[in-house]
Amino acid sequence: MRYVLLDRIETLDPPTAVGVKCVSLSEDVFGEHFPGYPLLPGALILESMAQIGGVLLEECMRRERGDDGLHAVLSMADRVRFRQQVRPGDRMRVEATLSRVSEDGGQCEVIARVEGHKVAEAKLGFAFSEVTDPRLLQTRRDVLRTWLTGSIG
Repeated sequence: MRYVLLDRIETLDPPTAVGVKCVSLSEDVFGEHFPGYPLLPGALILESMAQIGGVLLEECMRRERGDDGLHAVLSMADRVRFRQQVRPGDRMRVEATLSRVSEDGGQCEVIARVEGHKVAEAKLGFAFSEVTDPRLLQTRRDVLRTWLTGSIG
């Protein structure tokens, strides 16, 4: 995963998951978006929502099938609404709730909040893709472990 847009997963207990993104002024995106008035782009807010939603669906399949080789790929973003700006210094809490899951993929509803205020919401759909490359599988396990425990390696 090239762009990691969650700092921590606080809860991963299907049918729900909660992740956190601490928005820092040192992130590369703020050099251009926007000078003098930095804002986290909506596309990156949506990506953080997709990351927690995908992890939730993958966890459901791990528990159901014992398979950690499935990768949830975002296939649909419906009813996306951006309600408030997200700026450096904000702690964005991203909450995903499972709507449905099957062998082919699934859907979830995701809400992002800052200080309890809803900043974005969406209904997201995912398709499952099989991951067979052992290096990629290990990298994905490492990212998940870091998100859940804060430890690397």
